[in-house]
Amino acid sequence: MAKESIFGRISTLLRANINALLDQAEDPQKMIDQLVRDYTNNIADAESAIAETIGNLRLLERDHEEDVQAAADWGNKALAASRKADEFRGAGNTADADKFDNLAKIALQRQISSEREAKTSEPQIASQTEIVDKLKSGLNGMKDKLGELKTKRSELLARAKVAEAQTKVQDAIGSINVLDPTSELGRFEDKIRRQEAIAQGKAEIAASSLDAQFESLDDLGELTEVEARLAELKAGKPQAAIEAE
Repeated sequence: MAKESIFGRISTLLRANINALLDQAEDPQKMIDQLVRDYTNNIADAESAIAETIGNLRLLERDHEEDVQAAADWGNKALAASRKADEFRGAGNTADADKFDNLAKIALQRQISSEREAKTSEPQIASQTEIVDKLKSGLNGMKDKLGELKTKRSELLARAKVAEAQTKVQDAIGSINVLDPTSELGRFEDKIRRQEAIAQGKAEIAASSLDAQFESLDDLGELTEVEARLAELKAGKPQAAIEAE
């Protein structure tokens, strides 16, 4: 059950789409940190399971080798006993011949038993070998993903620092925007424009006053001519003579 649990976790983590998880995460950095912890913990569990499984596999392999060796040994003993029985039988010693034939049979039974045990353990060895291979493959995949996560974490932190720096720069630029009427420069510019407008207004007033003075001079000249003509009329000069003058 423990190995099945490890297999399930490894399979789930290997199928995980890291980019999709980060895209959906509210806080990608926290998500990466959590994934790094998950992968690190499961790698440790996988390594422990692999060590245990390899240990069991090696025991099975040694037992299998011992059974194979025992089967070979009992086969040799059966052959030796059979030959000895043949020698006694050839010498006419039936009793000893039967005795060694019985020993040969016992050795053959032991050989058959050892062969069966060796054959029985072979599927277990194959199964354990497959499990070890899968665990190793899964472990390597998890280590690769852990490396990918750590790289992404470094990239994310670097991007966060760049974004923070850019934000500070934009904030600084925004605070001195000359087009911003609420900024110091904007208020100063507005003050200057008002002063310029006042100066222009004063200049226009001064110009109007000067024009009026010249107009007064023209009116004064006209009045002077009228007075002169009136004086001439009073002196008795006729109008035609005045006009001729």
